[in-house]
Amino acid sequence: MSVIFLTATGTEIGKTFVGVGLIGALRNRGREVAAIKPLVSGYEEWSAPASDPARLLEALGAPATPDEIARIAPWRFRAPVAPSTAAIREGRHMDYPALLEFCRSTADACNGVTVIEGIGGVMVPIDERHTVLDWIADLHVPAILVAGSYLGTISHTLTALATMRHRHVPVTAIVISETEGSSVPLADNVAAITHFSHGVPVLSVPVLEHGMSHAAFDALADLV
Repeated sequence: MSVIFLTATGTEIGKTFVGVGLIGALRNRGREVAAIKPLVSGYEEWSAPASDPARLLEALGAPATPDEIARIAPWRFRAPVAPSTAAIREGRHMDYPALLEFCRSTADACNGVTVIEGIGGVMVPIDERHTVLDWIADLHVPAILVAGSYLGTISHTLTALATMRHRHVPVTAIVISETEGSSVPLADNVAAITHFSHGVPVLSVPVLEHGMSHAAFDALADLV
């Protein structure tokens, strides 16, 4: 049994994109995979088929039914904001211990790899006391850090990496997901981040059509 946590330098960076690719590569190797995205914001029932949990279920070969989405994403909020803010807007309480227990019990039930996809960036608040980084650290699991290739991503990525190291979170790999229309070549960002990653593998994935795979996902699966 192994667990990997997908986090990022910010929102709309490509966590689910990378998660789908990793799940596919692991399944192609014949490994058992479970995937969950416990926290989702900006979720509406009418758009559920295109939601991040639905994409993870598709990668697992499971139907994206309301019950299946609820199973892998039990905390769903309508507002596209941090869970701490979304919960307040909806008059709900974010149960942090229950979140940890959900992740642990899911991992315990899987004989292969459990992929946990976070929400937003690594420092997004979950409640009034905890961030995504606390979530990862309290689970005591390694993480994959997903970043974009936009201008400014070098600072964002290295800052996130330093913060994770400060909390003793093992970083399995950094994945640079190409940002469409970026003024900076993907290779330049990869080279600069690699120079300062201090041995953490840096992989890059170009913009791909839906359903396409890439060698980076295979390399990532080898690390998990």
